[in-house]
Amino acid sequence: MTAMTPSRSHPRIGVSACIMHADPTRAFFKGKTLLYAEESMLAWIMSGGAIPMLLPRASGAISARDLLELVDGLILQGGVDMSPLHYGEEPVRSEWAGDPARDAYEMELIRLALETDKPLLGVCRGAQVLNVALGGSLYQDIATQHESQPLHRDWEMYDRHGHDVVVEAGSRLARWYGFPETGGRARTNSVHHQGLKRLGRGLVVEARSAPDGVIEAVTFDGCVNGRTPFAYGVQWHPEFMRGEADPAPGALDPARLLSAFLTEVHSRKRESPP
Repeated sequence: MTAMTPSRSHPRIGVSACIMHADPTRAFFKGKTLLYAEESMLAWIMSGGAIPMLLPRASGAISARDLLELVDGLILQGGVDMSPLHYGEEPVRSEWAGDPARDAYEMELIRLALETDKPLLGVCRGAQVLNVALGGSLYQDIATQHESQPLHRDWEMYDRHGHDVVVEAGSRLARWYGFPETGGRARTNSVHHQGLKRLGRGLVVEARSAPDGVIEAVTFDGCVNGRTPFAYGVQWHPEFMRGEADPAPGALDPARLLSAFLTEVHSRKRESPP
């Protein structure tokens, strides 16, 4: 019996890994470093007909560029805070020190994706890493550093917690979701306590939270090697919204965002030399 292999017509999407660092007190894989993905993210990618591939940190003779050459696009998943050291600040609290090792790994992937015109989508933390990689900064804690209502995270409700976002007029997001030229308003989930502060080079705001104006979506409008790569970031978790039994009225359909990303992947894949 011949084993079936996935068709190469299915785009391969690299997924940056969450890192569980070595812990000699851990009851499983004692003292070992684990790389993992949250399963909802992988299922969301596959729902669009794409094949997710978890990208390890480069090691030995294999470089990050070698790994990225195997995929057609890149998604940065959520997770732990970024280290404020990457945008010139010290952690205000020890618990906001983040993971500098994961930051460096993902920022290199971003740099290479932009250089090689591989479409990139950053989700929650991923949007923040994209911003910092391009020279931007973050609110280490929205609730204490922004004139905001405490509406961005509720630990007990987690991904059932949400708020409205105001979609910018003429934005990509407005076109994807069929909003009028004047923009629109929709609902998303919200599980983040950090957020974009100073925008990185080439980034343009696509949506802000209501009513406090915290940036919720950005797109890259800069030029790299004579081209404008596709790079997009959202603060919400579309992968958690998929398959909800009772989605909030007006919630942004996660399938549309994935379709827009994969359309860019297919388009640039066709343009690439064999």
